[in-house]
Amino acid sequence: MIVSTSVQNNESLALKAVDVWKVFGTDCERYLSNASQPRDAQTLGRLGYITGVREASFEVREGEIFILMGLSGSGKSTLLRCLTGLYPLSCGEVMIANQSLASATSQQLRDIRRRKISMVFQNFGLLPHLTVLENIAFPLRMNGMPREQRLQEARRVLELVGLAGRESFYPHELSGGQQQRVGIARSLVTDPAIWFLDEPFSALDPLIRKEMQNEFIRLQSSLRKTIVFVTHDFDEAVRLGDRIAIMQHGEILQIGTAEDLVLRPANDYVKAFVQDIPREKVVSLRALLEPASADMDGEAPFSLEMKVGQAAQRLIEADRPIAVVDADGAVVGQVSRASYSKWLKK
Repeated sequence: MIVSTSVQNNESLALKAVDVWKVFGTDCERYLSNASQPRDAQTLGRLGYITGVREASFEVREGEIFILMGLSGSGKSTLLRCLTGLYPLSCGEVMIANQSLASATSQQLRDIRRRKISMVFQNFGLLPHLTVLENIAFPLRMNGMPREQRLQEARRVLELVGLAGRESFYPHELSGGQQQRVGIARSLVTDPAIWFLDEPFSALDPLIRKEMQNEFIRLQSSLRKTIVFVTHDFDEAVRLGDRIAIMQHGEILQIGTAEDLVLRPANDYVKAFVQDIPREKVVSLRALLEPASADMDGEAPFSLEMKVGQAAQRLIEADRPIAVVDADGAVVGQVSRASYSKWLKK
């Protein structure tokens, strides 16, 4: 069973997946269309089918960074390709901007991929014979935009990713991090409604990877794109994601915030997956919250969403409880050295 923090009714949905299956094998769609047929892994394997994704259902709200994560072979990249229409669904439904991918015509799918979504992959996929500016402008060229207009748009996005001055460079003249910036700029130049990224930083060395994560955070803070991001690195997922879906054998085991996954893992697999993540990095002060008292410190209050690790030093040094406020500035309780010590012992 999937444990999920669901999207609230008042939040606009950018993407919806319902009972998505991707099974490889002859006539698998016909088999899956019969609801009375068994769909367990053993039966499908015995029939010669290979299951990439099974029963994937979730929603992504506008402006959210939704992480798909799991080990190699878990089905996360296969699911991403189903969400973008690169793989036809064996069963189920994907809705993007109220458009069904399952019922879309070939032309409608092309329009969705050209104008509503954009993708970034691990291998940067730059065209070696084109300059940086021409690589970035290439999607607009495919959309039929006049040359001067598309180059103008490419220059704007090039500056956005910090590559101004390298317009005339060729891909082989750039570092790995710079090449990935070009790939990111190219994916943004069409101003997509949804941005899909498949392990975009995993081929980079650790220092450049951290730099690109910082760049990604900076871009998202200003662009507020809806993002589906694939990674196998839980540290990266915690740093970048709003919600995380953990996959195994093509199935989504649990969906939630990093705090949800650490504090309330749905099963032993999820528990093992998150066990090495320091709790203080992902758990908010709501885990330490006590009823407010008259003895609270008069200094600046903590935010309810602040992570325990960020508040730890002040809590250790404080002689009195410290107020905690919600997003509207209203006091919702207090935290103290005692509540911190009690939490540490759990």
